[in-house]
Amino acid sequence: MPPQSPADDPADDPGHPRHPAEAAARAAGLAELDRVVTHCRACPRLVEWREQTARTKRRAYQDWDYWARPIPGFGPPDAPLVLVGLAPAAHGANRTGRIFTGDPSGDLLYAALYELGLANRPESVRHGDGLELSGVRITDPVRCAPPDNKPSTAERDTCRPWISRELQLLRPTVRTVVALGGFAWQAVLPVITDAGWQVPRPRPAFGHAARATFPARDGGPALHLYGCYHVSPRNTNTGRLTTAMLHDLLRDAARSAGLTPKPGRPGPVL
Repeated sequence: MPPQSPADDPADDPGHPRHPAEAAARAAGLAELDRVVTHCRACPRLVEWREQTARTKRRAYQDWDYWARPIPGFGPPDAPLVLVGLAPAAHGANRTGRIFTGDPSGDLLYAALYELGLANRPESVRHGDGLELSGVRITDPVRCAPPDNKPSTAERDTCRPWISRELQLLRPTVRTVVALGGFAWQAVLPVITDAGWQVPRPRPAFGHAARATFPARDGGPALHLYGCYHVSPRNTNTGRLTTAMLHDLLRDAARSAGLTPKPGRPGPVL
């Protein structure tokens, strides 16, 4: 994509047609939203980092043509279960073009979904590799890889219209959201409000296996929110999150969404 001139940069203009606040609102369906988000350049620091990473690459990925764009959500448009992460990894999704793909976090997550019968294969290699999810959609509150995996509050808020619109479009079918980590939990609470559910005050606190239920303002189905420690190596290598813990939580969340996960055997405890 050719670089934009400063006059075309929508970063500081919520009324600009390419700013998330405008572009997300115009998306009539998830396919359109997923297409439009990949053109976003609203956060200069994130644009610079994702593109710099694609130029320098890691030695192991010198032959890869990095995606180096915002990452859309992944999964069917009628999913009753939504998993929310943090942001793409610089050499993971920023390289492969699919959320939670190309890094250890994604390896664990997709293997778990496969074991539960919610994915057709245990590996996620890259965008367009034939992987399909059943009843599950995965998304992030921040769509570009941030330096040190730490988006700023302003970047999170600028990006919020994408996930808000995503949840609005999923509203007819979504029944349960799993927040993978405290960042996701905090980021998704205002999104749940935007999409039409009532979030109480004080807001529920994050924790592994924390649960909250939010009634719909229009009298429709309630939404269930589950907290889960993030599937990062930092958590899995220390035993804070084990494979068994992840399987148990995802199985419970899937059932609350009306899905029928396989009983399965959890993988080896990490």
